[in-house]
Amino acid sequence: MTGVVVLVLALLGGAGAWFYARNLNNDLARTDPFSEITGGRPARAVDGALNILLVGSDSRDPDAPVDQSSKWRADTIIVMHIPADHQQAYLVSIPRDLYVPIPESANAECGSGRRGKINGAFAFGGLPLAVRTVECFTDVRLDHVMAIDFAGFKQVTDALGGVDLKVERTVTSIHKPYRTFTKGTNHMDGAEALDWIRQRKQFPDGDFARMRHQQEFLRALMDKAASTGTLTNPKKLNDFLKSVTAAVTVDESFSLVDMGVQFRNLRGENLTFVTSPHVGSQTINGESVVVSDKEKALAMYKAMSADTMTAWVKANQKADGTTGS
Repeated sequence: MTGVVVLVLALLGGAGAWFYARNLNNDLARTDPFSEITGGRPARAVDGALNILLVGSDSRDPDAPVDQSSKWRADTIIVMHIPADHQQAYLVSIPRDLYVPIPESANAECGSGRRGKINGAFAFGGLPLAVRTVECFTDVRLDHVMAIDFAGFKQVTDALGGVDLKVERTVTSIHKPYRTFTKGTNHMDGAEALDWIRQRKQFPDGDFARMRHQQEFLRALMDKAASTGTLTNPKKLNDFLKSVTAAVTVDESFSLVDMGVQFRNLRGENLTFVTSPHVGSQTINGESVVVSDKEKALAMYKAMSADTMTAWVKANQKADGTTGS
């Protein structure tokens, strides 16, 4: 969903709609996930490379606060790296079951706690501990955070008139009303698309299929939002922008206005989706977890910190155009 928000920024920047952007900026819900990390830290200037943590929740407790321990769970974890030239963006999906060290608290030293699934950090300490855990695992400084309410993206999808998604095999949803998704390209409204990207148990690769479908959904949303039909229809564009901003919570220093200027050239075709390198699932201490490929992951996150992701992706791209594991 970070990619869709970046598209919002690009649309606003391209249109020069600063007054409108300020109003949207004021509508954004805010949180401070950095305050406990070494007593807070200054925001990085927006004119350089940026790393943004996106967490998406499909929580059954939608009102749970994102900034403290609760039943809130992160079902989507993405680190988006935007190089200093702001001409592209790399979205690295981190499996929610990735087995990582979780610090004792948001202001604790890396390696001070225990190991567990990365989405456990969100339950134990909300966004502050999540930020610390992701930074400890990746050794990448995070500059901004966006928490996404998945339910809110039902309205985002409907505001665009639905999206077309490819279904690779006919499956029946495990959630009511038990929809059947038929193999082929399906036009889906918000409720259908949200149901589709929740499915995982019917696929051989389980949660990895769910991550793949989320990435495809993101791209479909961006393609539809950037279409002429949306951009030339003031009501549809307004509904889309309003629905996106209503679905996200951002950190205190996040500015739609400033970023709209910097990211005005970004579009859907400039996004590259990557999965954090891993060696698959293993059973550790009686639970199924995803184990990181330490060597490959270290190399990729070093490239992110050094702002050389373009070279890393080119060197690690597979024949099918995908990267990561």
